[in-house]
Amino acid sequence: MQSLKLLITSLSLAVILTISMPNTALANESGTEIGDDVAIILDLLILRPVGLVATVGGTLIFVGSLPISIPTGSVGKTFRALMVKPASYTFWRTLGEDV
Repeated sequence: MQSLKLLITSLSLAVILTISMPNTALANESGTEIGDDVAIILDLLILRPVGLVATVGGTLIFVGSLPISIPTGSVGKTFRALMVKPASYTFWRTLGEDV
């Protein structure tokens, strides 16, 4: 009777611990959750303005590179590299996502 009580107690404890452990698996390597407050502030105050400058600079470089990229047929590739990637990083990404 004593061993049955010990077995039931041990199994109950194992089940409770197993159910409660998935919460720790939600953290990333640095121990923070995605969208952490510090990451959002860093993204909003530093990375978004840098992305905006990269978008404007990429647009100017794209327009300047048109005389070279039109004859070579690489306008689409140049457009994606210099305008689409910086703009999507700046405007369409969730705050704090890639910090």
